[in-house]
Amino acid sequence: MAKKDENKLLKKAWQETKQLKDGEVFILKDLFKGYKWNRLPTEVRTALGRAFLEKAGGKKSVEVLGKTPSHQQQYKKIG
Repeated sequence: MAKKDENKLLKKAWQETKQLKDGEVFILKDLFKGYKWNRLPTEVRTALGRAFLEKAGGKKSVEVLGKTPSHQQQYKKIG
């Protein structure tokens, strides 16, 4: 998948965080319909996860939490 497509997915995921309620905890996968997430190749999911984590670290609307028992990064919607 091209970097351009990954950037589109990142933008779409970030837009989806605006639909969350304050205090809601989520993982990146939650921001996609199940079948769309499942269709993404593993390497794309991994790259998207890194990019989302990096973006969230510099934003005030999403707090980076710890990882789930299955090693998925958790986030929390703020304000």
